[in-house]
Amino acid sequence: MIIAKSISKVRKIINKAKKENKTIGFVPTMGALHKGHLSLVKRAKKECDFVVVSIFVNPIQFGPKEDYKKYPRTFKEDKKLLLGYTDLLFFPYVETMYKKDNSTFVEETILSKFLCGASRPGHFKGVCTVVAKLFNIVEPDIAYFGQKDYQQALIIKRMVRDLNFTVKIKVLPIVREKDGLAMSSRNTYLNEKERKEAVCLYKALNLAKNIIKEGERDSKVVIERMKNLILSYSSAKIDYIKITDPYTLEDVEKIEKKVLVALAVFIGTTRLIDNILINV
Repeated sequence: MIIAKSISKVRKIINKAKKENKTIGFVPTMGALHKGHLSLVKRAKKECDFVVVSIFVNPIQFGPKEDYKKYPRTFKEDKKLLLGYTDLLFFPYVETMYKKDNSTFVEETILSKFLCGASRPGHFKGVCTVVAKLFNIVEPDIAYFGQKDYQQALIIKRMVRDLNFTVKIKVLPIVREKDGLAMSSRNTYLNEKERKEAVCLYKALNLAKNIIKEGERDSKVVIERMKNLILSYSSAKIDYIKITDPYTLEDVEKIEKKVLVALAVFIGTTRLIDNILINV
């Protein structure tokens, strides 16, 4: 596995791989890797000739009161996890990705109004900007994202379409702990009690699935039941619970076809997200 910190080194290596007609698979991450990330890397390894992973904690996608400074940085452990699955690891410094007078950004303006975009203004502008930059540096044929960040993946797909990137986006299923909690780098913030109570997100999603399968079609009723379940856990505070169209992210009042049920919940001070797609 080659480790590169400079853009010029990455481009040199990618150019060589492309001259050899190798298919480039790419997994962009912020590090603190877990089995969810690894599932993306393993799929890339299976489907592509040359696998690139980036580790970059992107400062411009964090709000002023968010956890940029304390976001887990575990490069040594991440490097070990990637051995055998990754051909090139791109690990740039902030100043490599952003000049001091950087004044160009990429912004999607419709899908990013909803869900996490409403709670975290500017977040997806930061995501789109860094992913566009990484796509320009790595020039992948296929890029892999996880369904846990459903809205992010949808926005990236829109950006790729609108800006005519040639990369194909693949979104892979959520990887969960044994009790159902979606794997996340932020799970490490949870204390013992909070970790036990964090399962309320998954339980609420399963409750929604069961209620809808039993015939409930009123989103308000489903959301209220989910809310009651979550708030029965003392550590939990709801940011949002939404039932939306999976393609537009607009709220759905009457459930008549496939929907996305998405939620963001603070467990203590840690904000966790999760979602489920439900067919009617």
